Amino acid sequence: MTELTPLQNLWLTETVRLREEHAGPLDDQEANRLARAAGGDLSGRIQRRALWLAERDGLTSALKHWLQGARLALVLLAILAVLSGAGLAFAALGQTPVNVFWALGSLLGLNLILLLSWVLGLIFAGEHGATLGRLWLWLSEKLARDAKAAQLAPALLLMLQRQKLNRWALGTLVNGLWLLAMLSTLVLLLTLMATRRYGFVWETTILSADTFIDMTRALGALPALLGFNVPTVDMIRASGDTALNIESARQAWATWLVGVLVVYGVLPRLLLALFCFWRWSRGKAALRLDLNLPGYAQLRERLMPTSERLGVTDPEPAQLHRVESAVGELASDGALLVAIELDDQHPWPPALPKNVGNAGILDSRESRNKLLEQLSRFPPARLAIACDPRRSPDRGSLALIAELARSAAATRIWLLQAPPGQALDAERLGDWQVALQQLELSFADSAPLNWLEHGHD
Repeated sequence: MTELTPLQNLWLTETVRLREEHAGPLDDQEANRLARAAGGDLSGRIQRRALWLAERDGLTSALKHWLQGARLALVLLAILAVLSGAGLAFAALGQTPVNVFWALGSLLGLNLILLLSWVLGLIFAGEHGATLGRLWLWLSEKLARDAKAAQLAPALLLMLQRQKLNRWALGTLVNGLWLLAMLSTLVLLLTLMATRRYGFVWETTILSADTFIDMTRALGALPALLGFNVPTVDMIRASGDTALNIESARQAWATWLVGVLVVYGVLPRLLLALFCFWRWSRGKAALRLDLNLPGYAQLRERLMPTSERLGVTDPEPAQLHRVESAVGELASDGALLVAIELDDQHPWPPALPKNVGNAGILDSRESRNKLLEQLSRFPPARLAIACDPRRSPDRGSLALIAELARSAAATRIWLLQAPPGQALDAERLGDWQVALQQLELSFADSAPLNWLEHGHD
């Protein structure tokens, strides 16, 4: 099974829960058996069950596709942020001479308005960044190009909302993108100022010069603590008439503008992005399944039963999947022969070597479940399954063969010869061979006793 992070394990578990909630219970008999055999607490067993179902039904691969789409969507949003930041710098310095407060509004106005709305939404509504977050989720789903990936985003949001982690995840995204935009603005602003000569003025019709002087000094107070220059009162007053053709005045205004951008544009977004990421990391580490949810609560008796129950209560799967043994050679031992639904015309069992066990004939649900439970605890290194090819290879028999094969390190199918005086139907035998080839299981019409005893032919 694919190695996943703890968050992805929980995510897939929640996806399976939502899927069962809307579409009904899945065929989970083998998943439940493997989860019980693995042991652990209820949360661990629920996750193991869900991960097996997700692997079987293609949700794990859908998650990979969704994550690839999410990364690509994030790259596209980052490119958009960089271009937007560059546009702000061009807009700020697009006039000749540069109106300092018009430039300041272009550089910080939209950022500060959205920052204020983000903070208010966080305080009063507990939600923020919804538009940008929905855009990212929408892009992620579209770029994933997997129909099953559509189930993943709702599951992720529900899981995070229960712990109020969505605000910090989206907060990291929103503030991170705005930080990127502000850094792009800063870099291009410095580039333009380093390669062109700008003059700076301020203009007003109804405000006095003292108002602009006070505003300039107030805005420059914090940047001044970081070493950025602030224009003198004489420079500010003189810039109200015309752009000063003095190098020191141009440098003072340019430094003041850069300092204000850094202090009121870059630093707040940087600090908020770091804070949100810190809260997200802490919350993610503490994320757990809510075992009180109905979808999980009803699994308690199936995964941690107070008494063992035998019998099949779920329908056979609608589709068979390729067999991949989950048993390693080091975890398995011995050899075993089992038969499926043989009649009295086949003498059973054949003479077996001493080191080959006889699991009998599986002709009831009770015998099937009893053997599967046994194999989950003591998986054999080699398993031979005898089948009567006079019977049709129905879906139930093939599902049982696949389930048995997954419980052994290596499996072979023995297609029995017809009893004396009878002949095999060639078409039916061909159906068996095609079905076993689809399961990628080797088969033969002779007893694989030498292989069972020695591990080779």
